Amino acid sequence: MRSITVGTRGSALALAQTRWVVARLKEEWPETEFRIQTILTKGDRNRASLESMAAQGDKGFWVKEIEDALAQSRIDIAVHSLKDLPTEQPEGLEIASIPQRVDARDALVGKEGMKKLAELPQGARIGTSSVRRKAFLKAFRPDLEVVELRGNVDTRLAALAGPEYDAIILAAAGLIRSELRNRIDELIDPTILLPAPGQGALALETRSDDDLGIEVAYAIHDLATDDRTTAEREFLAGLGAGCMAPVGAMATLKSGVLTLQGWVAALDGSKVIQGSTQGDPAECADLGAELAQDMLKQGASALIDAARG
Repeated sequence: MRSITVGTRGSALALAQTRWVVARLKEEWPETEFRIQTILTKGDRNRASLESMAAQGDKGFWVKEIEDALAQSRIDIAVHSLKDLPTEQPEGLEIASIPQRVDARDALVGKEGMKKLAELPQGARIGTSSVRRKAFLKAFRPDLEVVELRGNVDTRLAALAGPEYDAIILAAAGLIRSELRNRIDELIDPTILLPAPGQGALALETRSDDDLGIEVAYAIHDLATDDRTTAEREFLAGLGAGCMAPVGAMATLKSGVLTLQGWVAALDGSKVIQGSTQGDPAECADLGAELAQDMLKQGASALIDAARG
């Protein structure tokens, strides 16, 4: 029997995502054996240093060790959260497949009686480690106190039991894939909190010369998700920003038209530059790049540079 080794981070969410991928692949390739191999990444070892690593230009702290294993043929397919994957792949590797996206929005999980972002009391304490969420939250409600919160999904949910947080914000997709949809109190409107580029989507990465790996992975490729996330990631790439920058992007498809929205914010939420564009989904990459250029002309680079500093 043909065997494919699938590599992933070892967190509960990463494993849940990878098991979902393997189940879909097994449906398409029933005669193939799939084995899951967990790999410890730099980001897993140094969670407290993520922002400093990003500021120094280190963009691969969630994926490098997995990509190394892929390049060295220790695994055949790598499963990543797309928003963690740098916009440029190492030589010899490629994104072979992007499966159907789960909800791209952010989700609020609150204590009893704190179920809506707009209805939280004055000065409520919100837990998140994302600079994007911090900036957009402060732009929406400057009175909120945004408190650092790191860790896996279970750790962050457990933090709500203590006095430090009134509510926390997580990616809805992570809760959904972890079978914790029931914990979501509000799916936050993107007009308030625009998601991270690629949020809610997965990427299956392979070696560029591995025809079998590419064919296996492509069996669960979703073209609509690819078009949307390509526009978002080209927007991010065009800005020269990384995954730790206060940048949001969300593309939607309706009646054959792709609409892309992009935001760049000051860290304190005092300024948010917003833009949007529409066009043919086949031109998704160009649409993302063009919107990035428009935003740079409006001063987005100064906000990104300030965030790095």
